[in-house]
Amino acid sequence: MKPVTNLNVTQNVAMITLDNVPNKIDLIASIFNEVANHGINIDMISQTAPYKGNINLSFSLDEENVPKAISALSKFKKEIPHMRIDIVAGLSKLSIFGEAMKDIPGVAASLFTTLAEAGVELKMVTTSEVDISYLIDQKDEEKAVEIIKQRFGLE
Repeated sequence: MKPVTNLNVTQNVAMITLDNVPNKIDLIASIFNEVANHGINIDMISQTAPYKGNINLSFSLDEENVPKAISALSKFKKEIPHMRIDIVAGLSKLSIFGEAMKDIPGVAASLFTTLAEAGVELKMVTTSEVDISYLIDQKDEEKAVEIIKQRFGLE
């Protein structure tokens, strides 16, 4: 059984990172509710472990929604004056899927090694038992897709 059976690519992705957000679930919920209220669908979410009561929170979205997201998030600048908003655009999301991943050790290690050998810089990673998603620079998309396909025997 192959550990990786599918690779999907999503283009024109941006990542927003909120630095120095207080680790309060009601505040985090408010942030995501405000983004949703602006009609923005977010995809990948990554949160750092709390450090001195603060976290960094990153999420991905369609590039076209960045201006609306900035508008939604600006309301929190008064509430969280030390929060910084970083935006990275021009990204692609690679989603690597395989039902057997959950039973085969080392799939993530192999993917990280494969991308490292290709010189692909990762912006964000999210995982589940059967899926690993990477945000990478769009300029690296073609070589990343090709090397993953080669490594895992995908069409």
